[in-house]
Formats: sequence, C-alpha cells, structure tokens
Amino acid sequence: MKLLEVHVLQTVVPSNLNRDDTGSPKDALFGGFRRARISSQAQKRAVRVAFRDWPLLEPHERAVRTKRLVEALLSRLSDVPEGQARQAIENALNSLGFGVKEGGASEYLLFLGNRELDRLAEAIRAHLEALSGEVKGKKKTDVSPEVKKVLEKVLDGGKAVDLALFGRMLADRPELGVDAAAQVAHALSTHKVDREFDFYTAVDDLNPKEETGAGMMGDVEFYSATLYRYAVVDLQKLLENLQGDKELALKGALAFFAAFASTLPSGKQNSFAAHNPPLFVAFRAGEGLPRNLATAFERPIRPREDRALSALSVEALVREWERFDRAFGPLRPEWKGAINLTEAETATLPLAEDWPTLSQRIEEAIRKLLE
Repeated sequence: MKLLEVHVLQTVVPSNLNRDDTGSPKDALFGGFRRARISSQAQKRAVRVAFRDWPLLEPHERAVRTKRLVEALLSRLSDVPEGQARQAIENALNSLGFGVKEGGASEYLLFLGNRELDRLAEAIRAHLEALSGEVKGKKKTDVSPEVKKVLEKVLDGGKAVDLALFGRMLADRPELGVDAAAQVAHALSTHKVDREFDFYTAVDDLNPKEETGAGMMGDVEFYSATLYRYAVVDLQKLLENLQGDKELALKGALAFFAAFASTLPSGKQNSFAAHNPPLFVAFRAGEGLPRNLATAFERPIRPREDRALSALSVEALVREWERFDRAFGPLRPEWKGAINLTEAETATLPLAEDWPTLSQRIEEAIRKLLE
C-alpha cells in the first residue's frame, strides 16, 4: 500500500466541538479512562467544508452530499419548462434507484460529484421526451434500458476529490458505490478528562427596573483537551478513484493534508472560540502498512507543573513511532517530517521550519509514490 499518514497533536481550550444527541461533548473509554473524543465523521465534514471555503479545490473537483437532487438538477435545466424538467428528473432518479419522495427529496443523502450532476443534467436533456413521459398526452414512468444505461454511465465519481477520498455507499445500488481512499480515526485526548458545566444566564434587556432575575438560564457541558488526531490516505486508491489523473491525485492528497491538519468541527464555537492551531503535525509516506499511534496514550499522560501536556504528548508519540519502527521496520521507501511548536525533543523526525517547507516535502514524496 502506498500511503500518506497524518499525525496531529492539538490542544484546545474549553469547548464542545462535537456533541452527542443530548448536547454533551462526545467522549470514549480508552485504556480504562474517560477521554475527550471527536468523531471521524465530524472531522471529515470539517475537511469538506474547507475544500469548499478555502482555495484548495475548484468547484468541478468537489462533490455535494444532498437529498435535494431534484432542485440541483432543475437549476441546471432552467431553460426547460419546469413541469417537464421535474417529471424527467424524478423519472431519471427513480430509475437509478434514488427514490424521490413526495416534495422532491430523495430517500437518503446522496454524494455526487459536481461533474456527475452536470453530466446527469445533460443526459436528462438529451432524453427529455422519453424521461418526461409526455407521449400522446400520457405520463410514462418506465425508463428504457438504453436510457438507464446512459444515466448509470454518468455516475463514475466525476473525478471529485472529496468523493474519491471519503467514498460513496449506495445500499440499493452497490455497483455505483466508491470505496474510500482515506480513513480517519476518532480523535482522542492523550489524557483522561472530566466533563465540566457552564451555568449561564441571559438578561432581558427590556425588563422593568423593579423586575430582577434572568430572562433565561441553562447550562452547557464542555472540556479542554490535548487531542491526538490521525488519518491515512491510500494513494493508489485515490489515483484509481480519480481515473488515473496523477496531478489531481497529488492536488487532492495535499488538499486533504492541509485541511485535515488545520480544521476542527465548529460545534459551539460562538460560545467557546476554540480556534487553536495544532502544536505538532507529522507525516509519514511510503509503501507499507498504516500505523495509528494512539497506543502511545493507552496509559494517559499525567499533568506536570514543569511540563506542558502537549510536550509530554509529543514525546510519547515519538517514542511509540520509534518503538514500532524497531519492531516492524519503517516504510520502504519512507519519507517523514514534522512541525513541532512544543519544547519536546523529536530527534528522529526531521523538522520543518514552516508549513510551506513541510508541504513541499510531502509533495515530493507523493510525486515519487505516484510515478
């Protein structure tokens, strides 16, 4: 396996970045101790938002996840009478097994590349009469096998980077699925945590002076943590999903590295503003098997007055990296490097002074692996 790994240690102030159905920050037991947790799904969403909002990828290189396919396709067929276009779109989507419900929404969230949507709209336009069912004034919902094949051929991933990275699962149409090239671990704190509660009150600005007390009160749970975050990209699978486009695979891998290392979910940020950049970012690239180094923190890091938790966590991570290398060997070939903003010693990891330098090293490694 040709892979690119990302290892991040990130200390966040009191926050509730990723909460469960009760509003509590997510956590997990690891090594017998309660840890702060951020789900893999929440981290992937943050990466996709960065792809959309940052100048990392062009619109045609991205995908959308939506139930509103009818509306998305209608906007691409704005020159066609709406009634006819809507009928054709619903027939096309139903023939693909995407089940359009009353109101126009699909039965489940669908992940489609923007190129796929463009080409699907053009295929519907090219077979408008057959799909709209307006034959001799009668509605026709059956789609011929020939037209169905044309529609299915469009759904090839559309060379959308986020779709290639995170995959697409269609339970009813597994042949139209895409196996993900990236795997993202749930982030865990390197130390044990206890949830805390913030009791808050809000004052009614128009209260008469003689009335006292809050207009509203409540509480919100939070914790602060040093998080270990890990992800790996199968570069061969990414290249396959992007239909052999090496430059786009390189661009996509670099975009994923930048977005994953620099983003966090946005839960409760208006209340906590936990905008804390990572203190340590490392990469490993080469041929071999991936290694999640969370076992470095199976025994939780204990606070010390003279050392920061982040520095102690970096040193534990590097020791685990070295231990696995001694036992199982490094990748062959292997490229690695890191940015370290803590006082921790990282003698076995070549350090980069800044982000552009680290990114350049990663680009050189990926280019060689994609040759």
